Amino acid sequence: MSRIPFERLPADVRRAVADKIGAVHRSLTAQGGMNSGIASVLETESGSVFVKGIPADHPQVAAQRREAAVAPYLPTSCPRLHWHLELGGWSLLGYEMIDGRHADYTPGSPDLPLVEAALVELQSVTAPAGTGIKDAFDRWADYAPPGSLHYFEGNTLLHTDFAPDNLLITGDRARLIDWAWPTRGAAWIDPGALILRLMDAGHSVEEALAFASRFPSWRDAKAEALAAFSSATAALWREIAEVDPTPWKLGMAEQAATLARIRDRTCRC
Repeated sequence: MSRIPFERLPADVRRAVADKIGAVHRSLTAQGGMNSGIASVLETESGSVFVKGIPADHPQVAAQRREAAVAPYLPTSCPRLHWHLELGGWSLLGYEMIDGRHADYTPGSPDLPLVEAALVELQSVTAPAGTGIKDAFDRWADYAPPGSLHYFEGNTLLHTDFAPDNLLITGDRARLIDWAWPTRGAAWIDPGALILRLMDAGHSVEEALAFASRFPSWRDAKAEALAAFSSATAALWREIAEVDPTPWKLGMAEQAATLARIRDRTCRC
C-alpha cells in the first residue's frame, strides 16, 4: 500500500486529529510496515502520538477496526490506543508513542528474553467476546490436516504474527504492536508462530523448538496438535510463496516445510 504524509490528509481529517491531540507542530512519516496508507509520528505541545490509518474503502479496513476493538483488552506489553476516528474517507488510530527499535531475533540476542516476557504476559489474556475476532479453527481450516482442527480451539487471545518489526524494544521491555489479525484459539499457537521467525533469524529448528518449549502452553500441548499446526503452517506458507515467490517468502516456505517434517517425525515416534 502506498503511503502518504500526514499533511496530505484532507483538511477536515487533520482538524479532527488536532481536536484530539492539539496542534501538530511536526510530523514524521514512519518507514516500516506495509499495511498502512499513513503511519506518522505527530509532535504536539503535550507530547508525541503515533497515527496509522487506511482509506475507509480499502479491503483491509475491517482488520483495522478489529485492531481498534481488541485494543482495550491488550496487556501492558502493548501500546495504548488513545482514539479511533473514521471520517473524510479515512480510518485512523491514534496510539501511545513508543520510541523503540525492532526486535533482534538472532541467536544470543539480549532481546529474546524480552520477547519471551511479552509473550508470557499475552498468554494469560482471554480473547474478548463481541469484537469480531476470528477463531483459529476458521483461520487454519483450509490448511490443517483432516480431523485435526479441534486441536486449534481455545479461548486465548493470540497475536499470530511475530515478525521482528511487530515487536519494539524500548528500555528493558518488548512492546507488541500491529494487531491486525487477533485470533481466539489454543494458547500454544503463538509460541508456534514465533518458531519460524526464529528460524528465519538464524536459529536451527531444534533451537527454535527449544525456545517455544519455554512456554507451558507449547510444552504441555499434545504432540499431535503441534504436528497439525506445523503441517498447516507449511501449507499456508507454500500457498503464499506460490502466489508471490519473492525470496523471503520462498525462504519462509522452506523453513515451514522443514519444521513440519521434524514435528511429523516427533509425533510418529
